[in-house]
Amino acid sequence: MGARRHGLVGRAAVTAAALLVLAFLLMPVAIIAIYAFSDSSVQVWPIAKFSLDAFGEAWSNQEIRAAFMLSLGVATIATAIAVVLGSLLAFVIDRFTFFGRDVVSFAVVLPIALPGIVTGIALNSFFSFAGVSLSMLTIVIAHSTFCIVIVYNNVLARFRRLPRSFVEASTDLGADSMVTFQKVTFPMIGSAIVAGALLAFALSFDEVIVTTFTAGVQTTLPLWIFGAIRLGQHLNQVNVVVLAVVIITALPVFLSQRLAGDVGGLHK
Repeated sequence: MGARRHGLVGRAAVTAAALLVLAFLLMPVAIIAIYAFSDSSVQVWPIAKFSLDAFGEAWSNQEIRAAFMLSLGVATIATAIAVVLGSLLAFVIDRFTFFGRDVVSFAVVLPIALPGIVTGIALNSFFSFAGVSLSMLTIVIAHSTFCIVIVYNNVLARFRRLPRSFVEASTDLGADSMVTFQKVTFPMIGSAIVAGALLAFALSFDEVIVTTFTAGVQTTLPLWIFGAIRLGQHLNQVNVVVLAVVIITALPVFLSQRLAGDVGGLHK
C-alpha cells in the first residue's frame, strides 16, 4: 500500500512539474494573445478595454499584407525545394555507400547546426561576392539551406525505421527499382516527407535572423514585426500579427508531430 501511495505521489509530482514547464513556455504566448484584444496601443496591465479594432487595422495595413504574402511565397517555394532535394539526399545517404558519404551527411546538417547569424553573414558575403542582388530569390535560397535539413532528417529517420525486407521482397517478385520505389518505398516514406515539409514551412515562415542578412529591401512578416517593435510603432497591430504567426506556425508543427509516428500504414 505504501509503495502504491509513493508511486501516486511521484506521478503527481512529475505531472505538476510538466504543467509548470508548459505554463512557463506558453505564458508569453498567452499574454500576447490577450494583448491582441486590447483597445490601447500601449501595453499596460490590467487591460482597460477589450476591442477587435486592432484586427481590422492589421488586415487593412498594406505593409502587413505585402509582408505576409512575401513570407507565404518564400516559405512555399523553399519548402518545395527542400522536399525534392532533402528527400533525394536522404535516399542516397540511406541506400548507397560511397567515398565521402559521412562528409556529405555532415555537410547537409551543418546549416541548421550553425548559429543563424553565422549562416546569414556567410550567405550575405556569398551573394555579394557572386554579384547577386538581395531579393526574394536570395531569401528563398537562404531558407532552402535549412529547410532541406528538416526534410532530410525526417525522411532519413523514416528510412532507418523501415525493414529492408519489403524492398527485397519486391525485388524478388520481379519489380525493378522504379516500380519498387513507387509501390513500396514512397508509400512508406510519404508521411515523413509531408511531416518534414510542414516543419520546413513553419520554420521558413517565422525565420528572422538569416532573413535579415539576405532580404535587402524586402520585408517579410517577421521582419515587419521586428521593425515595428524596434521603433515602438503599431504595437496593437504587432500583437495581432504575432498571434497570427503563432497560429500559422503551430498548426504545421502539430500536424507534423501527428504524421511523424505514421509508418505508411505498415507495421513491423
